[in-house]
Amino acid sequence: MSTATHTVTLLPLNASFAAPDDTTLLQTLEAAGFDAPSSCRNGTCRTCICRLQQGTVAYTIEWPGLSFDEKREGYILPCVALARSDLVIILPLARQVRFD
Repeated sequence: MSTATHTVTLLPLNASFAAPDDTTLLQTLEAAGFDAPSSCRNGTCRTCICRLQQGTVAYTIEWPGLSFDEKREGYILPCVALARSDLVIILPLARQVRFD
């Protein structure tokens, strides 16, 4: 079975990276040389919460630590989110830590 890859654009950095659909967005972001706030990595602490401006994600767990209203307003938890399309994510505290 092949893995699809999607493009993730990270705002406000206006940086892009490839995200395979079998790896969480947080793991992919870190592998691409970026750092963002995170803690539990299992969808409960909400440290990594950010806003999905465009695209679709799926989750590795049934109901991540988001309220119904937060989900409806586009908030996601990258530690348990998987890209299902190209994405635009607003993550103000992200920073680039590695320059390729």
